[in-house]
Amino acid sequence: MAGHSKWKGIKHKKAIVDAQRGKAFSKVIRELTAAARIGGGSPDANPRLRLAIVKAREVNLPKDTLEKAIKRGTGDLPGQAYEEMVIEGYGPGGVAILVEALSDNKNRTSAEIRSLFSRHEGNLAGAGSVSWIFQKKGLITLPAKGLDEERLMNSVLEAGAEDLKIEGEQAVVTTDPHALESVKQALQAGGFTIDTAELTMVPSSTVRVEDPGRAKLLLTLLDVLEENEDSQHVYANFDIPDALLAEHVGA
Repeated sequence: MAGHSKWKGIKHKKAIVDAQRGKAFSKVIRELTAAARIGGGSPDANPRLRLAIVKAREVNLPKDTLEKAIKRGTGDLPGQAYEEMVIEGYGPGGVAILVEALSDNKNRTSAEIRSLFSRHEGNLAGAGSVSWIFQKKGLITLPAKGLDEERLMNSVLEAGAEDLKIEGEQAVVTTDPHALESVKQALQAGGFTIDTAELTMVPSSTVRVEDPGRAKLLLTLLDVLEENEDSQHVYANFDIPDALLAEHVGA
């Protein structure tokens, strides 16, 4: 999972940078609206909305825009209705890919995602073909440099975390989805610096991709899938060497 979790951290930071140029607002607004529509407009009673608000603040979404997005979800303001979609497929090297989307036209979105897969040596798969590999988890990453690993372990386990791994320059804490907020608060109370805290889909197994050409094709496919307007989250079970990840990011 090392390459997978590191890639998610890279994409998280890139999203914040992109948002400074207005690129990420659309995705954040859709998630706020969908979360409010499904679970109500109170973040205290709606964990998904609470996380969406955190993401919105990270990318500096204006408060007025945030509030309007929630009100469109609850029906207090008129607005576009988005439907949730899960699209499954395989990328170069046989890597499993799961795309979560919010769309106002499911036929259009399906066609666009299919085209992206086919143009980058991937292919779509039937429902259930890929999703069984992934489990919804809370995932928290912290910088590993100078970290007191024993104190961190004690803090996260007492708060209800499931696992802690040190992967290179990053510490990765895995939680049950319902325990994400309590573990995050425990880490903050303990003075730990958190890079990311999110609900994600964690693969039960990974596919090692060491060939530079295949790795580049795969990472390019993941890039274009994440850049698609309707795509909200993209998950994949790859394990790519850090050097190849760094080369792709720097390209």
